[in-house]
Amino acid sequence: MRSTRSLPVVVAGVLLVSACGGGGESVDTGAGGGGGGGGGDTLVAAVSAQPDQFDPHVTTAYPSFQVLENVYDTLVVPNAEDLTMEPSLAESWETSGDGLTWTFTLRDGVTFHDGSEFDAADVVYSYNRIIDEELSNSFRFQNVADVTAPDPRTVVITLSQPTPNLLERIGSFKGMAILPENAADELDLTTEANGTGPFRLESSDASRTVLTAYEDHWGGAAGVGGVEFRYITEPAAALTALQSGEVQWTDNVPPQQIESLTGDDTVELQTTPSVDYWYLSMNYARPPFDDRDVRRAISFAIDREAVAEAAWFGAAQPNQTAIPEDSFFHTDYAPFQPDPDQARQLLEQAGVQTPLTMGLMVTDEFPETVTAAQVIASQLEPIGINVEIETLDFATWLDRQGQGDFDAFYLGWLGNLDPAAYYQEQHQTDGPNNYQGYSNPQVDQLLQQGATETDETARKQVYDQAAQLIVDDVSYLYLYNPDVVQAWAPGLSGYQIRADKAINFETVELP
Repeated sequence: MRSTRSLPVVVAGVLLVSACGGGGESVDTGAGGGGGGGGGDTLVAAVSAQPDQFDPHVTTAYPSFQVLENVYDTLVVPNAEDLTMEPSLAESWETSGDGLTWTFTLRDGVTFHDGSEFDAADVVYSYNRIIDEELSNSFRFQNVADVTAPDPRTVVITLSQPTPNLLERIGSFKGMAILPENAADELDLTTEANGTGPFRLESSDASRTVLTAYEDHWGGAAGVGGVEFRYITEPAAALTALQSGEVQWTDNVPPQQIESLTGDDTVELQTTPSVDYWYLSMNYARPPFDDRDVRRAISFAIDREAVAEAAWFGAAQPNQTAIPEDSFFHTDYAPFQPDPDQARQLLEQAGVQTPLTMGLMVTDEFPETVTAAQVIASQLEPIGINVEIETLDFATWLDRQGQGDFDAFYLGWLGNLDPAAYYQEQHQTDGPNNYQGYSNPQVDQLLQQGATETDETARKQVYDQAAQLIVDDVSYLYLYNPDVVQAWAPGLSGYQIRADKAINFETVELP
């Protein structure tokens, strides 16, 4: 998920850490079907940003997936403990000997929120919609030749070549959600939803999104009667709301207070290493950032430890590649140490006249980006680069990224489970999230090889090579891997913090 589930912050799978701001009238979703269920009380959760929309196949914004995680289901889903894939709408599956045919047996007795029955036609429709309309996650079907439904309880996915990470491709986050057949023709999916998940989307406006428990959910009714996502951008305000009892859960914790909150009995605070990464990227279509020496100069000028400390106060680990060090696929490659003299030499070699001005897009809906950008600006000034920090609401940030209207931007990708999620769509030539415009045929070849390699050790070697080229070229200037930090009211039970930052309230019970 980018924090654009980018998620740029991007979902599971890949989410961009981006969030949508802006106003708007209250929206009635028009959802029908089973009424509120669960424990009767509403959990109020403080999040930092507003969803940009509710179409799971289109959005790449993490604030949208915080909601959609509770509304939709996928065929398989990451286990909350170790993120391995387990059954969800598919109760079982089998693979042919050549690895090219995957047969999924679907769960019986599942209904959508409007009361209609779920079957294989809904899966075929959902996947073909993503493929045929080339929506945000179409790259996940790169090796898929066909999706068919021989009967209502069976789905067959036929591949053009072995795809060892197919389960991650179709289940890592709700961007791969199963919608009812023809949903896009019958609903405005930007504002409405009709899923099979534990909660129904009731309404959403500029201040909150409201869900109610779906009493006929196949997994049983949720432990609360509903969830209200309240948008509180300022971390200190979110924490105050939690401590005063106004909200019962938040992931918007002031980083500088993490240590002091550890012994505070007014909140339950938990942290865990994440599978996320944060980065800076420059626009290859805007000279001089198309020059490799210029990008490398900037990389040599940045002190990643100082940036991580400014952003997360010790709750982040500097990293010059994307994948965290506790992963099997991590590579210990760090060619850039802070060296202003080397940076100035590279700029001179590139023929750059200083001072050079570089715009850097950040969003105040993720305040750590603003703080860290100030540190980056102070580190680039001594080499003759004046950074103009452009602080935008997340909707504007996303729009400008999509239009290529930037010198550089700073954000993160959340919920990455497989090495392909860390690298493929962001760095493959013309990849769907390759907003910087990077192209290296050797990287393309390696990423394609990694996507089909079935031996895990050989696969790691392929991604190690690709990562080193990406780092050397500074397609992304990787900065750090943050911890997941969340807090909730004492006595709240049933919630599990997850490395992929999926926010699932299905089993939560209020005190």
